[in-house]
Amino acid sequence: DTITAGDTFGVVESVKAASDLYVPVSGSVVEVNEDLLDAPQAINKKPYDSGMIKVEMSNPGEVAGLLEAQQYQEHCAAKAE
Repeated sequence: DTITAGDTFGVVESVKAASDLYVPVSGSVVEVNEDLLDAPQAINKKPYDSGMIKVEMSNPGEVAGLLEAQQYQEHCAAKAE
């Protein structure tokens, strides 16, 4: 499938809520982590090692607009305050 940055590509659910998953970059989906279909909890154990999809980017310049892990943690902490 071809995807565009900002599109939704799925949903994650918890006991309290469901949240959309947004594609960070545009391109083509070249791989789906099928293991998560049978064991979705695996993403909680190793979130940085258990990607959901692999995307072949059509516009590598979009990466410049993404946050580093530390920046994202700071963003989340600020939202929680």
